[in-house]
Amino acid sequence: MSNNLDTPLNSAQEGPVQETLFDVGPSDEVGYRVPIACQVAGITYRQLDYWARTNLVRPSIRGAKGSGSQRLYSFKDILVLKIVKRLLDTGISLQNIRLAVDKLRDRGVNDIAEITLVSDGTTVYECRSNEEIIDLLGGGQGVFGIAVPQIMRELTGTISSFPSERVGDETGTEVVSIDELAARRRRKSS
Repeated sequence: MSNNLDTPLNSAQEGPVQETLFDVGPSDEVGYRVPIACQVAGITYRQLDYWARTNLVRPSIRGAKGSGSQRLYSFKDILVLKIVKRLLDTGISLQNIRLAVDKLRDRGVNDIAEITLVSDGTTVYECRSNEEIIDLLGGGQGVFGIAVPQIMRELTGTISSFPSERVGDETGTEVVSIDELAARRRRKSS
């Protein structure tokens, strides 16, 4: 049996195994369904659905196309969902969050991962160096920071254990991450 690099197989299971995100990278080749996006981003289905319908954060891999269809979110989509959630938790208005997301929308994951978002509770600022943060704090206004690299590290570690799908896989076959304990349990029950 040949072993394709995109879908590595091991003798303990029948089917593809998702590589860790460090191997796959934050790629638009791997997508996550709504329940996974909600769980990993820490939001409710209602929030996710509203944000998708109002174009705040739409699934970039596959949108809903009628009853029974599944939205598919990319790593970047879920990163933006987590950022939106953190901004909401700090009291930023959804209107100002929309403006911030619009500015981040066309950037790649690596570009977003290098910035820190800072806010005074009303406006969201982008900082790329310690000097910018110091200047903002020097103005006397109290601010807080959301370090996107930290969110990205959390997301990368968390999301690798969830099921995902390859883009273009319309059969509904999931690419499943299997840990060693799950593989042993499967062998034992067979």
